[in-house]
Amino acid sequence: MLTSQQEQLIEATAPVVAEHLDAITRRFYPLMFRRYPEVASLFNETHQQSGAQQRALAGAVLAYVQLRQDPSLARETLSTVVEKHVSLGIQPDQYPIVGECLMAAIGEELGDALTPEIVEAWTALYQELAGLLIELEDRRYQAFALKPGGWRGLRRFRIAAIRQESAVIRSFVLEPEDGGPVADHEPGQYIGVRLGIEGETLYRHYSLSDLPNGRTYRISIKREPEGRASRHFHDVLKVGDRVDLLPPAGELTLQGGNEPLLMISGGVGQTPILPLARQALAKGRQVVYLHAAIDAEHHAFRQEVAAMREAHPAKLKVVAIHEHGADADHCGRLDLELLRSYLPESNPRCYFVGPQGFMSAVNQALEELGVEEDRRHFEHFGPSRPLDAA
Repeated sequence: MLTSQQEQLIEATAPVVAEHLDAITRRFYPLMFRRYPEVASLFNETHQQSGAQQRALAGAVLAYVQLRQDPSLARETLSTVVEKHVSLGIQPDQYPIVGECLMAAIGEELGDALTPEIVEAWTALYQELAGLLIELEDRRYQAFALKPGGWRGLRRFRIAAIRQESAVIRSFVLEPEDGGPVADHEPGQYIGVRLGIEGETLYRHYSLSDLPNGRTYRISIKREPEGRASRHFHDVLKVGDRVDLLPPAGELTLQGGNEPLLMISGGVGQTPILPLARQALAKGRQVVYLHAAIDAEHHAFRQEVAAMREAHPAKLKVVAIHEHGADADHCGRLDLELLRSYLPESNPRCYFVGPQGFMSAVNQALEELGVEEDRRHFEHFGPSRPLDAA
């Protein structure tokens, strides 16, 4: 627990730390990887290069400084961080590494302005934050391990089937090597994957693209030209090969109620939206399913969506938008007027996933159309950040 003097020091220096936080986090990751190269595998290099990881860390630190006086609100705000950590299998002994390197980065950035008393206060603050995250993550690990077919840590799975869904998206059905059942996940969640590529360990998380069935999980992955993990899945892995999985995680789950739903996806963003739509239809919800793709060759899951529409003709409306070609309901890009024409009446709830720019445009359009913030739900592929982030 922080002393009253430390509380005062945090309050007095928080604006200075906030002003330099982006620079601090830019120093932090290279410093940590130099001192502890073994943790580098937990971080996506692409997100490092784009600055997304740094912005996510800065946002989490700032949020905790501002909200720590309200424990329930702090826990709620940190829930997204907890979900990401669960999908990576983060453990308590990794937190001191982060704390040491974060304080070193602060010292490098602020120099002589950082007195021993300020260092002690911010160290105590970090330890408080780490303790809270460890507690919340342990609860998640325990809860999943106690579910039928659950586990804690890593569990080895084999690739049981592979299916090409579009020109760039391929599905992988994964079954446990031990032959046991697998715990149900919530539609919309993702799962952590550990890969070994050319002697290097990589961690990634991918959306679970099918409903839970107690036997297998399915992930559907877009081949990214510069993506080491996605290229490994597409170009190297075959039926019978093994991967290690961590517990499912994620907060993009179906909210209760009976209001109509607008579900919007762009490209591979369809992977969490598809099972969410299936779950909603099974509950008797009215769904407008709107998917945007480059063209017909890049439009995944068309047969599955067609079967879903055939099974629920009175409840499901499917709309396809392609940037090119004529094999869709609309040609061009998704815009405000198109959303207006398909937005259900009666205070709908909206789910949308896709590239950052796509989600930013959808979010802004829905706001202009009067959809309240708490009825707009989305998920980032990678570190979470504001939808208006550059």
